Amino acid sequence: MAIKNALLVDDSKVARFALSKLLESREMQVNMAGSAEEALDFLNSNDAPDVIFMDHLMPGMNGVEATKAIKGNPGTANIPIIMCTSKKSSSFMEEARSFGVYNILTKPPHNEGLNLVLEQLDNDISQGTLPEPPKEGAIAANGEDQEPLNVPANASVEIPSKAEDRQGGSSIVPLTSELIEQIARSAVKTHINNRLHELLSDLFDEQYHHIKRALDDSIRKNESAVEQKISAISELVEERTRNLRDEVAAEVNLSLSREMAELRKSLANNAGFTREHMAELKDHITSAQTLDTEFWQTLQSEALQQAHEISRETAEDIAQRTIDLHESRQKAANARTYTVALAISLGVFTVGIAWLSGLFG
Repeated sequence: MAIKNALLVDDSKVARFALSKLLESREMQVNMAGSAEEALDFLNSNDAPDVIFMDHLMPGMNGVEATKAIKGNPGTANIPIIMCTSKKSSSFMEEARSFGVYNILTKPPHNEGLNLVLEQLDNDISQGTLPEPPKEGAIAANGEDQEPLNVPANASVEIPSKAEDRQGGSSIVPLTSELIEQIARSAVKTHINNRLHELLSDLFDEQYHHIKRALDDSIRKNESAVEQKISAISELVEERTRNLRDEVAAEVNLSLSREMAELRKSLANNAGFTREHMAELKDHITSAQTLDTEFWQTLQSEALQQAHEISRETAEDIAQRTIDLHESRQKAANARTYTVALAISLGVFTVGIAWLSGLFG
């Protein structure tokens, strides 16, 4: 919905409260003013609302005058105004629209009528078909809290001067008793309506405060009763919990006592070693000794065998190393002997060659 916030103008607290609840149930933000003057101050100092719900009859500036003032201000002229009134005549609705009222909401308001008005306004806002504000000078000068009088257009209440009376040329229509009676009746009716509205507002305010006090007293009594009930339930739960805790503790103690008694009985029956136990222990020790003797003999034989093998391997290794060393030494000695013999042979051969050379030389 395009309508998010509204300004509610009504001098009756009960009427403001009732309509505000209907609007807030539609997720609308509602601001309220207790008079037309307060509403104009609100519009001058705050953002413009999406719609204004204006009461018709209010002390001081009434709803018609406030509507004319709002529509005469260019900053607020485009705000749609819904007038809340008890008048249902088609002539009044047409006349109200002539000075800028968007629609009429019959008092007291109901969900069905409010839904129709808001749906129509939402459609007009969404489609951009809101009626244009009335032009300056098109708004009627008289207030709508007075019924129109059947007075001639050239009627006047001025008293003619004596000169004009003597001349007889005056064009002023005389103020007849019928006209005076009609004016008086209209004034009395307007006064009665205003007074009745004030009395009804006071009555509604008194009833509202009375109902509010009764509701507050009922809420306090209910809260007190709820607290007492909760306290009683808490005490009952605590008592039952305490009893249950005692019962559980007693049951656990009894169970532990039984188990301890059975354990003591079992230990008493199995206290000390019997002859059979001693014989079994002796046999066990003897068998353990036999196993230990066999085990040690086996270990000794294996250790001797491993020692013989290690000794043999060590002896073989030493012998092999000795042979290798002897062979290497023998080869070295042979190599030196061969070298000396070769040198000697070469020397002898050289001497022989030299000798032969000298002989044949």
